[in-house]
Amino acid sequence: MAILKKGVGYILNWQGISRSAQLKHRSLASRLPGNKFARYGLKFLAPLIALFVGISIASPQASQPSEYQLKAAFLFNFAKFIDWPDKSFATPQSPFMLCVIGQDPFGSALDEYLAKTMNGRTVQVAHFPSAGVPGGVRRCQITFVSASEKLHFRDVVESLKGTSGLLVGDADGFVAAGGMIEFTLEDNHVRFAINPDAALRADLKVSSKLLALAKIVHDGAN
Repeated sequence: MAILKKGVGYILNWQGISRSAQLKHRSLASRLPGNKFARYGLKFLAPLIALFVGISIASPQASQPSEYQLKAAFLFNFAKFIDWPDKSFATPQSPFMLCVIGQDPFGSALDEYLAKTMNGRTVQVAHFPSAGVPGGVRRCQITFVSASEKLHFRDVVESLKGTSGLLVGDADGFVAAGGMIEFTLEDNHVRFAINPDAALRADLKVSSKLLALAKIVHDGAN
């Protein structure tokens, strides 16, 4: 899983690689045999495969990452491409909080991050079973809104106005409803859309490198 996290970070820096280098990596990836990342997007993960070919491909017994293991890794890598304002944290010692609203689809995929740090801060994960959005969610840096709460997306967005948290979901229409990042699966490739209008309202500056990898969706509410 550590390899996966490094690979996701590498993918998010893919736009900084020269065109010739990208073509070289893609050519190599196209000749690789079946591998544990194929199901979730050979094309999208080509740089990762090229970089770690000696590790990931040479380990046939290693288990294939699930969809939500990949998404968990992306969540924490998204955080590295966000300029967080001071008001995102109550104090300099406050932990980095990731909250899940609704049914948790990640299983144990988030657990390993509890032993990590994010920008020098300890990481905590909190679960809220419904979209009633208790006050504790307002102190979360990343809030993942489960598809189980699809009927309440706009209520969640409204309840978190005035906070500087990143709202992420993976149900259709999440960014159009005012969410900031929406995971999608396209031909079994994990992709994502970003609503820069919603990020701007939350005083979050999203890196151009991350925007370059996303489908951009405007909600026109600014």
